[in-house]
Amino acid sequence: MKVFKFGGASVNSAEAVRNMAQIVQKHIESVPLVVVVSAMGKTTNLLEKLVPGVSSATEAATLRQQLRDYHMEIAKSLIPNHLDIIEKIDTLLHNLDGRVVSLVPSPEQYNYNYDQIVSFGELISTTIISAYLNTLGINTLWVDARQLVKTDHHYREGQVKWELTRAACKALVADSMTYSVILTQGFIGGTADGHTTTLGREGSDYSASILAHCLEAESMTIWKDVPGFLNADPKYFDDTVKISQIPYNEAIELAYYGASVIHPKTVKPIQNKGIPLYIKSFITPESEGSSIGNYHTISPETPLYIFKNNQILLSILPKDFSFIAEENLQVIFGLLNELGIRVNLMQNSALSFSICIDNNPQRTGLLIEQLRHSFHVRYNENLQLITIRYYTQEVIDRIVAGRPVLLEQRSRSTEQLIVPQS
Repeated sequence: MKVFKFGGASVNSAEAVRNMAQIVQKHIESVPLVVVVSAMGKTTNLLEKLVPGVSSATEAATLRQQLRDYHMEIAKSLIPNHLDIIEKIDTLLHNLDGRVVSLVPSPEQYNYNYDQIVSFGELISTTIISAYLNTLGINTLWVDARQLVKTDHHYREGQVKWELTRAACKALVADSMTYSVILTQGFIGGTADGHTTTLGREGSDYSASILAHCLEAESMTIWKDVPGFLNADPKYFDDTVKISQIPYNEAIELAYYGASVIHPKTVKPIQNKGIPLYIKSFITPESEGSSIGNYHTISPETPLYIFKNNQILLSILPKDFSFIAEENLQVIFGLLNELGIRVNLMQNSALSFSICIDNNPQRTGLLIEQLRHSFHVRYNENLQLITIRYYTQEVIDRIVAGRPVLLEQRSRSTEQLIVPQS
């Protein structure tokens, strides 16, 4: 059994879905192929604006119509006799409207509300794609990921309940061996009492990894719009280098630092089972791509660059004469955990503690407000966090390009710098 994951860019139009279906057809074997699919295109961004309290009633009505028009256009293009699929989409949209109306808009409820609304993107995309694959004669079983990937109640960052998820996957295999494809959603999961959760933004890679682990898959493949794992984002570099082979531990490090090609939690579950991960292009599916596995070094050996924009650097100082010691750090990390904020870089001295985080307005503002009850807080916005693996001083100088460095950390293999965003 193999697991494929297709992201939003690979299913953002009728033409893209046809291309995805061709890839799936070429890999059908005697056992079902598990296919994990994201929301189509930028649907998640649109749905985020439908979370109660985010948009006005007029804006929300316009967004709902855009959501319907976009998916209906794709469905009608793919499925000639499309009355059934139109009914299914309208049912999902009706359910979405019901959720929007029933949820109470409040800061305390935001994460819960977010998961109940944003999850509809994956439900709609897989409903359309399942119907299309079946019209091609590919015997496809649509499965609700909320019944497969079981999590706790940590909304927007659901923690997997592994035993429950393994049991659900085992039952799935027993019931699905007559199908060619098992199609399910990325990004979403469910609690034992039936509430929808999500696994973190861009979490579909992690969904596929969870299923690959629990199904003890032969391999997992992520289909991207790039030729493989590149040493830098093509948005910043014209002369990127494709990395052919990457050790599991190296991939974990790169994902942790923010490499956009895979979600940070993706690699560990498959490493634990020794499952190879392939990153391939859905544009040129016959090309070799990249593989992550039990290798000793990356190949070819070359510097790797990771850029994280929209960063904010907080400097936290005690209001009294105390040092930044364990009791103060406990307060700071307690707030970070409570607000679900991940620290991208940290550094401390006797009198101050600095953290670099994503500048999410809803969370960052609340963090600063609460920190100021106990500390002085200074901050710089509009920053870029640069991570360079296997750096040289020449490489650092070229990347920084004369910008002031607000904070720097260096180890034997990794250089991290915070600079103004250019």
